[in-house]
Amino acid sequence: MPGGAAMPGGVPAPVPSAPATMRAVVLTEFGEPDVLRVVDVPVPTPAADEVLVRVHATALNRADLLQRRGFYPNPFPGEHDIPGMEFAGEIVATPSGAATASSPAPSHARATRWKPGDHVMGIVSGGAYAEYLTIPADQAMRTPRSMALADAAAIPEVFITAWDALVLQGGLKPGGRALVHAGASGVGTAAIQICRAMGAWIAVTCSSGKVQACRDLGANLVVDYSKDDFAAAIAQATDGKGVDVVLDVIGGDYTARNVACVAVKGRIIQVGTMAGPSKDFNVASLMPKRASITGTVLRPRPKEEKIAVSRAFAEALLPDFDAGVLKPIVDVRFTLEQIVEAHRHMEANANVGKIVVTVAR
Repeated sequence: MPGGAAMPGGVPAPVPSAPATMRAVVLTEFGEPDVLRVVDVPVPTPAADEVLVRVHATALNRADLLQRRGFYPNPFPGEHDIPGMEFAGEIVATPSGAATASSPAPSHARATRWKPGDHVMGIVSGGAYAEYLTIPADQAMRTPRSMALADAAAIPEVFITAWDALVLQGGLKPGGRALVHAGASGVGTAAIQICRAMGAWIAVTCSSGKVQACRDLGANLVVDYSKDDFAAAIAQATDGKGVDVVLDVIGGDYTARNVACVAVKGRIIQVGTMAGPSKDFNVASLMPKRASITGTVLRPRPKEEKIAVSRAFAEALLPDFDAGVLKPIVDVRFTLEQIVEAHRHMEANANVGKIVVTVAR
């Protein structure tokens, strides 16, 4: 299990203790990116089952933009409204009374596999735009071996979302077929790699300037949505059989065409609605195919579900990250003080892969 960075001679570097205050992006009003400001706030106090993490980096997600505009309520009422849904960092403190490598716990204490200095990553409901955060000890995941924390921060949200949607909920298997929209997004680039690694065929949609990037990642079929009808392309590529799973972050008029693309007994997993509601969708179109549409999100799930999906993901996919089969795709990096520019970059829809924000100085 990774620990703190090593000093010359193989001696682990000392683990810094937490100060009383930290830098964080706090929402005090909603609106355009310039409402984002870095201020000093108290370092959070971990609960009995939580670890305190010094955040090295976080990464942007579309939900952050919604939270900034006031469409996502503060996940921690009564506390500072700090966005940020994923992180990578090092553990500063373990659960009170838990065993560590140097201090065995009493028999009644709850055990933990973590020790101060361990490198971890994870999904959180909010709070990752800050120098410190707390997370249930069982929800934290080790970072891939030999991977920098600044890269690991780009893994949790999009890779868990893609894997959960395609495999756990969509039932995709080796040899199966998938259609993923926004193929150059964080979720899209993760989905391409997951399908490639498991031996599934994948088609993606994207804009003209991102077609080659999706092909380079291993997509079997890339449809430029500005020029071609993806439903017609899928029908031609699959001899009219369709795909087993559709992962959609768009919604809108894509919904009816998704049904046209899905195979008999196929599944459409809706993880976003960037284009708004589906106004002309006829639910009866699902019936002849005996297909289903499932809506899903990670953020509001209960703690127990987040722990379960995080641990299942770590067991299933971390070995592929260790081996270099999977890797986060980082488009650009900003510092915490550049958070306004980071949000503007995402809103411009210019990124291929993740936008990483370095937090630690």
